[in-house]
Amino acid sequence: MASDVARLLDAAEFAAWKHREQRRKDPAGTPYINHPIGVARILAHEAGVTDIVVLQAALLHDTVEDTDTTLPEIERRFGPDVRHVVQELTDDKALPKAERKRRQVEMAAGSSERAKLVKLADKLHNIRDIRRHVPQGWSEERVQEYFRWTAEVLEGLRGTSPAMETALQELLEERGVGTGTGR
Repeated sequence: MASDVARLLDAAEFAAWKHREQRRKDPAGTPYINHPIGVARILAHEAGVTDIVVLQAALLHDTVEDTDTTLPEIERRFGPDVRHVVQELTDDKALPKAERKRRQVEMAAGSSERAKLVKLADKLHNIRDIRRHVPQGWSEERVQEYFRWTAEVLEGLRGTSPAMETALQELLEERGVGTGTGR
């Protein structure tokens, strides 16, 4: 069996290839791959996650949703555990945006521990990015709406990672967005 480092690098290479033509919505058009790498970095560096399945899923979390990648392809290449986590994190793009956002809030609490970890790191990375560079075309109200929605998702993820939860809570409060005190 491949070493954890080799498995992680395989996921990074796969994600980089799949996201190769994509850019973030920031004014600089940052390469999209920086986002999944940033999510994995938050998990490893800030939350102390060493579970290779979680780190692979972090790198792959947007591939099914945003590229031509399929869940069977993820399973063939990375195994059923990674597939399961990626599947939990994948929005159904056939649904309207408002419905996808509502489902994320609704399903957060019932997600697996692994998916919750990736979701927390994903939200933390997105909020930090928005603080640095507001996405092109976003109004102040849209930014505030994203922060409020993130606070709703956070409530379902409580008890997963105190470090990431605290970091997110501080950023939300900085914007005047209150969150609950947990469960």
